[in-house]
Amino acid sequence: MAAWAAALALALLLAAWLTPRNWWRRPNLRALGVLAGGTFAFGMLFSALLPAASVAPPVMAQAAQAQSSPPPLHAGRPAPGGRYLVIDDLNLRDGNGVRAQRVAVLRAGSAVVTTGTADGDWWQVRARVDGRAREGWASSLWLRRADEGRRP
Repeated sequence: MAAWAAALALALLLAAWLTPRNWWRRPNLRALGVLAGGTFAFGMLFSALLPAASVAPPVMAQAAQAQSSPPPLHAGRPAPGGRYLVIDDLNLRDGNGVRAQRVAVLRAGSAVVTTGTADGDWWQVRARVDGRAREGWASSLWLRRADEGRRP
């Protein structure tokens, strides 16, 4: 951010010094072009000249945090017996995909257990719907780990 502020200041200084005074009496497209072009050019130059150390620590910290955090929710196949909660009303289907027949509607807050079978974002799950055990396919995009809200 400081590089771009310095670039704008340098572009203003050079534009005032190297261009005719009558250019700056009224705002016009030529003046805007000079300022925008100068700011962009100097900003890119200053950004390229910044030491790598000033950019690296935040990136390195993010990479380390990503490695230490648990794997993403939808990475690979779900573990058999994994417990998840439905975050919004969700259709339970007899096959994977939105074209498959709807078996039941899982209400928000319902608990499901994964069978371990998956096809992309579609997971095969077991749930109790209206007191009956049901098995079917659900989009994992609408599921969250049951223990997700209890972390510190």
